[in-house]
Amino acid sequence: MTKLLDLDASRRDALLNAALKEFSIQGYDNASTNVIAKEAGFSKALMFHYVGSKQELFLFTYDYFNELLDREYFSRMDYSIKDIFERLRTSYLLQIELMKQYPWIIDFNKLSAKTKSDEINKALEDRASAKKTFEIFDMIDVSKFRVDLNVEKCKQFILWANVGFTNQILDNIRNSADKNPDYNHIITTLDDYLDELRKVFYVADREGTD
Repeated sequence: MTKLLDLDASRRDALLNAALKEFSIQGYDNASTNVIAKEAGFSKALMFHYVGSKQELFLFTYDYFNELLDREYFSRMDYSIKDIFERLRTSYLLQIELMKQYPWIIDFNKLSAKTKSDEINKALEDRASAKKTFEIFDMIDVSKFRVDLNVEKCKQFILWANVGFTNQILDNIRNSADKNPDYNHIITTLDDYLDELRKVFYVADREGTD
């Protein structure tokens, strides 16, 4: 069992956030343990006191955030919400809440990329086979979509817009000099964005008109 569990929560989070960032950006093969230690505020010797190797740090980071996402995101998604945009909003709110503590968590899936290490690849394959699948657009209510639209193609367009908006949020947060992003402003922007998408894809609400 890694000694990382012996660290107090704030120092462990600092190390895991630094590891997630470096592994996400550089991939396992090119990630630098020097960079991780420095960003986390550890000496390299101290970091390796708590984690035995780069491989151990990578797999602990993967498992930690995989379990965190299962517990705090996938298990909390409300599939009783059938409106596609309301479900997206719920998804965003859960992600934003996690980003407050773990700014790079949205890039978690990048850790699944193939590496030059057969041992790492095998470990990732084993974990992937046990991982929950999540389809945000499953079992949605399509009755609000305009009848002249192909709903399946609309889902794809909405997905592309969703990816673009997510990337914009991440860029704004990571490029900002402000270390405390205005998440209320992000949510307001999100609501405006979802309202515009409703106008594009949904039948106009004619309530109150002749």
